[in-house]
Amino acid sequence: MSDQEHVLVVGGGMEIPGLLRTHRPGVRTSVLCQLALLPRLWEPAGHQRVVAIGPDCDDQEWIDAAALIHAADPVTRIATLGERDQDRAAAVGVALGLAMHAPDTVAAVHDKATMRRVLAAAGVEQVRSHTVDNAEELARWVTENPGTWIVKPLDGSGSAGVGVLSDPADASTRYERCVGSTHTGRTGAARVLVEEFLTGRQISVESFSEQGEHVVVAVTQKFSDPATFVELGHVIPADLDADTTEAVKRHTARVLSALGVRDGPCHTELVLTERGPRTIETHLRLAGDEIPYLAKDATGVDLVRLVVAQTLGESVLPGLRQRLAEPGGPAQAIWFGIAPCAGTLVSVEGADERVVVVAKPGDQVGELSDSGSRPLWARADGPDAATAVQRAHEAVAKCRLIVSVPSAQAGGMGATA
Repeated sequence: MSDQEHVLVVGGGMEIPGLLRTHRPGVRTSVLCQLALLPRLWEPAGHQRVVAIGPDCDDQEWIDAAALIHAADPVTRIATLGERDQDRAAAVGVALGLAMHAPDTVAAVHDKATMRRVLAAAGVEQVRSHTVDNAEELARWVTENPGTWIVKPLDGSGSAGVGVLSDPADASTRYERCVGSTHTGRTGAARVLVEEFLTGRQISVESFSEQGEHVVVAVTQKFSDPATFVELGHVIPADLDADTTEAVKRHTARVLSALGVRDGPCHTELVLTERGPRTIETHLRLAGDEIPYLAKDATGVDLVRLVVAQTLGESVLPGLRQRLAEPGGPAQAIWFGIAPCAGTLVSVEGADERVVVVAKPGDQVGELSDSGSRPLWARADGPDAATAVQRAHEAVAKCRLIVSVPSAQAGGMGATA
């Protein structure tokens, strides 16, 4: 480990780049990111330099930009802290000869069809799936394969565009909604993944890896909207028996090993089917929806600090295992509120200290479509998972969103919920 580390952050990372600089004296950071990310960078003046790349630039242009930074101020480590441009970070890592996720691993994690093929080839799990390039092909697939199918963007996030399809007549609407959702668009054609509908409880697994060894930090129970699959709440720990928990841990490790994950945090979403755990998707990053902070309060493990320490070359698994062997805290839950209708948010009433209002007066709010369409959330703890969820849900239920809607919808009057 160097006392004068220079970390090239590819993408964003919210507060983590700042924590890198304060974790150890002498640490410097530079950022290489897309132009669209510039307005959302935290403390940009704290970096040695910020280099922004246009949306149509190819991998070589990212590599060239990284090489210029490296020539001016040698980079000792690379960090990729969000999903955006992890493939660019992998390419830069290869070019500079610095540790980073392998390009094949990033490709398999980001492209859900590739993930399915890799897991099947490794004997980890079989989930029937197929990719289509247009609505007609989607309709034909459902006609020839009767049943209930999940349709999702091949490289999507935030549950955007995900839906259920069983009637071929609905294929066009489902396809257009899917390809019109926010996703990275890095796979080329507007391909859509059709996969079998997995029945069972939904969970996520928060894990940390080091040199190919995987440790599960927490198993999170998910509560999703049945129509859009957007998550409405989470609780740690999930209410699972010991045998199921162990099966989840083993399966998660097999998934991550098959995909080639070596280091860092992963957020893996699973369904507990009658055949055992089956993967929805996994991510080479910390979870969203405040889950790392739920995990910290429930287990005592600070996943954000683990990312910081490992990025700077420190071994973290021994300390992680030691902390997991100690008693944890109470169950931790989060619940999200949704708007009563589409319109302009006027105000939120009834919010107590547990509630965080994300939307601001004047923002447009509407139907539940992805994780960005939830205007507020509340956190709560409890002696068990059910109590924690109930308390968080009650805090949200006390809130009233005052929404101004067009006169054609509500006679010019505001709507409340």
